[in-house]
Amino acid sequence: MSCANKYEKYTKIPDYITNANSSDKAYFEAYDKTLKLWNVAFEELYIPTTDGVAHVIVSGPENGEPVVLLHGMNASSTMWYPNIEALSSTHRVYAIDFILEPGKSLLYTDFDSVDHVIDWYQEVLFVLELDSFHVIGASRGGWLAVNLALDNQKRIKSMILLSPAQTFTWIKPSMDLFKNIATLLSSKEKQIAQSLESMSSNVANISDAYLEQYYIATEKDSVNQFMSSMQPFSNDVLKSLQMPVLVLIGDDDMINERRTIAIAKMLPKGKGEIIQNAGHFLSMDQAEVVNAKMLDFLK
Repeated sequence: MSCANKYEKYTKIPDYITNANSSDKAYFEAYDKTLKLWNVAFEELYIPTTDGVAHVIVSGPENGEPVVLLHGMNASSTMWYPNIEALSSTHRVYAIDFILEPGKSLLYTDFDSVDHVIDWYQEVLFVLELDSFHVIGASRGGWLAVNLALDNQKRIKSMILLSPAQTFTWIKPSMDLFKNIATLLSSKEKQIAQSLESMSSNVANISDAYLEQYYIATEKDSVNQFMSSMQPFSNDVLKSLQMPVLVLIGDDDMINERRTIAIAKMLPKGKGEIIQNAGHFLSMDQAEVVNAKMLDFLK
């Protein structure tokens, strides 16, 4: 399946990918290996923006309603490999690599505020000519999705938040969190292994190809200065969201607690649910259940 002709000019692979330095090359190779897990036809776009190049993966029927995917921290758009086949069966899906982290987007200038990030997303959506769309955000991508939605009340048809980070509540202190802090003096590999253990209820279930890419990404990345100042939104701000909102969290979720669901249900068109036997990475831990709930909600 090819992109509509209007996107054809964005399909040329840029020089920073084809002539990458050795560390970037290793990452891009790992990224492409994970992309082989996408059991759907897709097209990769490289969209020039004011701040750099936006890498967007497009899949699904051209006449399907658009769905925009915002991935979690250091996860890149490849994190959707367990979900993309289900979402692409009915919708035109646009997975955007966050420009401030490892992925295939390229940053020219640094960002100084969350508003700047939202402006960048708006520019990408403008080039894609998406006037009306659904948005799905995971973890930090959920927090960004809410920021985007507050500025686009009429354009966003619905929003799904998968264990959104620092969005409804502060991250609660937990044994997993303390274990993560305790490993900060350990090797990078041990830190990442502990982080994965605390984020997923079943790390063995995650594809080796994706884990390899995730390890490289986490080693390459440094936390963006203003992302570390993420704060939950006030209940009044959340209640101003007019579109239907579905919030899903895992029953073993390090980032959220039951109160997240209670707040979600207070939104004008809010729904919330706890997914059993799932951690923070619930879209991987319980992909089949999460896919069914997302598709049902998008209907």
